[in-house]
Amino acid sequence: MKPIRLLLVDDEAEFRQPLAKRLAKRGLDADQAANGNECLSILENKAMDVVVLDVKMPGLGGIEVLRRITAKYPRTEVILLTGQATASDGVEGIKSGAFDYLTKPIEVEHLFNKILQAYEKIQRLDAEEIEARYRKQMEQQMIVAERLASLGTLAAGVAHEINNPLAIIRESAGWMRQLLAKADLKDIPRHADFSKALDKVEKSVERASRITHQLLGFVGKSEPAVTEVNLMELAEEAVQLISREAQNRDIKILLQIDPSLDPIWSNPHQIRQVLLNLLTNAIHAVNSAGTITIDAEDVGESRLITVSDTGPGIARENLAKIFEPFFTTKSPGQGTGLGLFVSRGIVEKLGGSLEVTSKIGQGARFRIRLPKHLNGAVGITESRGENWDEKITSRFTK
Repeated sequence: MKPIRLLLVDDEAEFRQPLAKRLAKRGLDADQAANGNECLSILENKAMDVVVLDVKMPGLGGIEVLRRITAKYPRTEVILLTGQATASDGVEGIKSGAFDYLTKPIEVEHLFNKILQAYEKIQRLDAEEIEARYRKQMEQQMIVAERLASLGTLAAGVAHEINNPLAIIRESAGWMRQLLAKADLKDIPRHADFSKALDKVEKSVERASRITHQLLGFVGKSEPAVTEVNLMELAEEAVQLISREAQNRDIKILLQIDPSLDPIWSNPHQIRQVLLNLLTNAIHAVNSAGTITIDAEDVGESRLITVSDTGPGIARENLAKIFEPFFTTKSPGQGTGLGLFVSRGIVEKLGGSLEVTSKIGQGARFRIRLPKHLNGAVGITESRGENWDEKITSRFTK
């Protein structure tokens, strides 16, 4: 048991000092105060567990001191000392929040036991508070577990329903590309524009397939493919994909990544998805006429990627919730509450972490910390045959 922080308050030094010495012999070292004001001054600078307080003192009386202690230091227990003829003050003290009261002259052993009882009450309240926090934490974890189970069911259904039409779109785009490659269509007007449009369709299909693949990653375990990743190029690709929306809102996106920064070994598709999620959230947060900044730096054996914005910031009470599944502050129909949840899951599977700092009115800053070599992989390249995309699609449409 840690030492009890004890304060004796009595205007009679010939009573207070001998009492402190006798308690010290029983292992209780006490601070001392000669009046109510001195007592409150000590409490301002040093926390106390138990205060033994005389009721009748010149100046600020014991009952008033008790009321101030109870109001400002609710976890401090007060034991009142009263004269024989003033037991009514002790009763009034109990009503005002005192732990107990003793009448003078007192038995030291009796006071010693009362101090121990008061401290045991403090320990019991502390234990109950810890238990309540633990219970609340377990309840939150159960809620998250239930949401994860729902997400698993949803992900499986979404993957099946979405990948079937994606396969049809991919096949149709491939057929149209074959038509454009024929000799009789090579000279049609705006041939290059049609080809560019097909490129966008095929890239979007690939991106949608990967998103459903990531959702399924929460249902079944899958090992990420590892290859060399140039973060500057990856960030440029992500910015390009959302550049039109940013321009429409007059939002500037600043890339502050050193092009000479060494590449890392990880999964570029998963990192791109995380960057797209964070950039999209940042655009919606800034809304208009703001700035989003992306930078990266070496931190030991890790690479730290930061996405910050000049938006309104995130309320303190929401900082611990934004990574929970289905939590969103957006208007109904404007957000699913899955973007940050999925992003953190991806980053953690890549051996890293995703954290946020924010203050109201000062924007938000998301930090992605990734190992330079995923699972110690060096020189491992991602094997992609010419039918790789088709294999991915077929995997989810069977």
